Order: sequence, then structure tokens, then C-alpha cells
Amino acid sequence: MLPTGALDLDAYLERVGYDGSVRPTLGSLRGLHLAHATSIPFENLDIQLGRPIRLDLGSLQEKLVRGGRGGYCFEQNLLFSAVLEAVGFELTRLAARVRLGRPAEVEPLPRTHMVLSVGVDGEPWLADVGFGGDGLLLPLPLSPGPPVEQLGRTHRVVEEDDRVRVLQLMRPDGWEDMYAFTLEPQLPIDYEVANWWTSTHPSSGFVQNVTAQRVSPEGSLTLRNRPLIEAWTDGRTTTTDDELLRVLAKRFGLEFPLGTRFSSLSAT
Repeated sequence: MLPTGALDLDAYLERVGYDGSVRPTLGSLRGLHLAHATSIPFENLDIQLGRPIRLDLGSLQEKLVRGGRGGYCFEQNLLFSAVLEAVGFELTRLAARVRLGRPAEVEPLPRTHMVLSVGVDGEPWLADVGFGGDGLLLPLPLSPGPPVEQLGRTHRVVEEDDRVRVLQLMRPDGWEDMYAFTLEPQLPIDYEVANWWTSTHPSSGFVQNVTAQRVSPEGSLTLRNRPLIEAWTDGRTTTTDDELLRVLAKRFGLEFPLGTRFSSLSAT
């Protein structure tokens, strides 16, 4: 368990709009996962504002729960893991290498994505509320197995070798790797180092781009600088190029003062 302080579970449940059972069962895990993934947006805006990304539980609650903000994988999954442990789940915090959108011959990325292995009745489940638009809405069996349809999206876990497992997403032209991970437990310092690189290194995509994403059973919203892309699970897409702060407020529920400037767009 991470020694990160006290969790305000009631405030969290209100934030994600969850009023179902709060027990360490598969039904509760599925309900909490879906509520979190569809209520708290994925975003990197503090990085763009030159603010540090803090991973202690007090800071996570102040930002994501009380502050109505979103966050990226370390923030989202650390908060979610604290919630699951408070409910009574046993879990292991893991790390992954993102592959989505990268050809196989490209140099592998560092392990800068956080995922969870959650035990339910002796079986491990992959939980991940911090990937963004193409991520899981519901937990997935962690052991390699057949494809699983999730509210219009189809994922599977495959075994690459005796150590590495890969989460894949079905696309119209076949399976695409999302990320690769091992079952090696991670320590708090592992996430602190990965978080520092991801939030400060000049080559990090989160330093180079404004990013906000939101998912629902119907589809996803993706803002990567501009424009806003709305994609439905039936394959339809639309784009909207509106004033940035207006888009963040109306489509993501992220309010910023008039005149706020984000670093990667400061020259535009």
C-alpha cells in the first residue's frame, strides 16, 4: 500500500457519480471503473501551465476530486488505486510502455504509463482509468484470452513472451498494440521518476502538446492542441475548431480564467 494519507471516499464517489455497491466484488470494480473513466477527464494542462504534477493523495484529491480537474495516468490510477484499496480490493501497481500510434520498428518508449492488477476471487483483472480516449472503460481479464467487447470497443490481452503482456485494441484494419507491461510491482519512487520525465522532459508529448480527452459509452472527445475531434464507436467523426478555453469549459468541464495561455500554444 502506498503511504499517501487519508482518502475521502464519499467525496470521490460523489465526484464520479457512483451510487452502487462499495464492496470488493467484480460488480463494484466494473461500476467504479466505468464511473471514473467517464467522469474525470484525461488532461495535461498543469504541465502546460508550468505547474508540478504532485502524486501524493492529498494533492490528487484536491485537484481531481474537489477541484473538478482531470489528470494523466499517474494521477488517475494512483487515485483510483487508493479508492480500490479503501473498498477492500487487493491490487498491484504496474508500469507499461505505450505503443499506440508507433510503428514496431520505432525505438521503444520508457515505462511511463501506470496500470493496475486487481484481484477478484483469486483472478487478476487489468484496471486502467488513465489512458484516455482509446483506453478501457471496464476492467479486462489480465490473463491472455479471447477478445472482450466493451461498450462498442473491443480489447484483448496477449502474451508476447514469458514476461511481457500487451493490451490491444481492435481497429477496422486489425489489432493495434496499446501498451506492453510486465507483472513486476512498482514502488512509489518508480512513479515519481517516470512522472518527472513525462511532465518535464522536452521530448515528452505532454510537454509538447495541450491534451484533453473524455470517453463515454458512445465515443470519445480528443483535443490535442487543435481541433477538437469527436469520434463515435460506430466510426463517425466530427471536428470542431473553437476558442480553446471555451472548448475546455463546455466539452470537458475544465474552467480556466480568461486569458490563460498554455506553453505549447503560446506562439499561436
